[in-house]
Amino acid sequence: MSILQQNISLKPYNTFGVDVKSSLFAEVFSIEALKGLLGMDVVRQNRLLVLGGGSNLLFTKDFDGLVIKISIPGISATTDTDGERVLVTAGAGVVWNDLVNYCVVNGYAGIENLSLIPGTVGASPIQNIGAYGVELKDVFHSCTAYEIATAEERTFKFEDCKFGYRDSTFKNELKGRYIITAVSFKLNRQAQLNTSYGAIQAELQNRHILQPTIADISKVVAHIRVSKLPDPSTIGNAGSFFKNPVISQAQFKEVLTKFPDIVHYPAADQKVKLAAGWLIEQCGFKGKVVGETGTWKNQALVLVNHGAATGQEVYDFSEEIIRTVYARFGVELEREVNIL
Repeated sequence: MSILQQNISLKPYNTFGVDVKSSLFAEVFSIEALKGLLGMDVVRQNRLLVLGGGSNLLFTKDFDGLVIKISIPGISATTDTDGERVLVTAGAGVVWNDLVNYCVVNGYAGIENLSLIPGTVGASPIQNIGAYGVELKDVFHSCTAYEIATAEERTFKFEDCKFGYRDSTFKNELKGRYIITAVSFKLNRQAQLNTSYGAIQAELQNRHILQPTIADISKVVAHIRVSKLPDPSTIGNAGSFFKNPVISQAQFKEVLTKFPDIVHYPAADQKVKLAAGWLIEQCGFKGKVVGETGTWKNQALVLVNHGAATGQEVYDFSEEIIRTVYARFGVELEREVNIL
């Protein structure tokens, strides 16, 4: 059974390092503990927030309610009879990069491009995490979740999740209704490497790697991320703060006329994805410091806490960025980070 705690600081539980408090807090390490907690009146009587690694949110004030920290462990793998396809299942509390390392060590290909993404496994389908040409939906098989209102278990298949760019049904119609306890991934022993995105190919060439393995890809991606992104253990941040905006061909042609060197990529439905970091940098925000907050010196897409920033200060700074980018490019940025 989980122990309910009162008036707990959430600073250790969010990667921005914002010092706010929750009126109630419980950490669960098993499905049995979660089911027991969901059966308590305190769950129905309070506003509820489910936390994984706390890497994709920004607290702007104290949380008046119950925070449930999901720390369910465990990784297992089942190989198909052909010996090539592997189903890997991980508990929602497993650190995402620990899962990536497990798969790389065992030769299970498919998530090596997602190395060093912060957070836990349970949050991965909610956000449809992605990086360097790969998204979670590309390897997702299913997840198990418990309905908060009934404590009943449900399995969600791919088609149930309605995955979109950094989006899923868990952020929309099912938001706040389920707690994910485990996620299963369909991986392969025969790798189909994705090296075309970002600086992966260039870094492989720098290392004189002509026939890369999934371990090589994982190391290269980790190197690129470390060179661009700050470590949350040394400076508070939530990784990419904004989504890369996706616009129509018509709008893109209009923007391209004014800014011919704009960084862009093809997107689904014949749309165009713009690099939010480039847009922000062009507006002079890269490395900018405002009080205790600002953007990271190596990547304008990342907002940071230089020490004692409040969540409201970070939010206000993000508002300034959104207004400035829209005024210059006519493109509206959308926050990737959840605001509370």
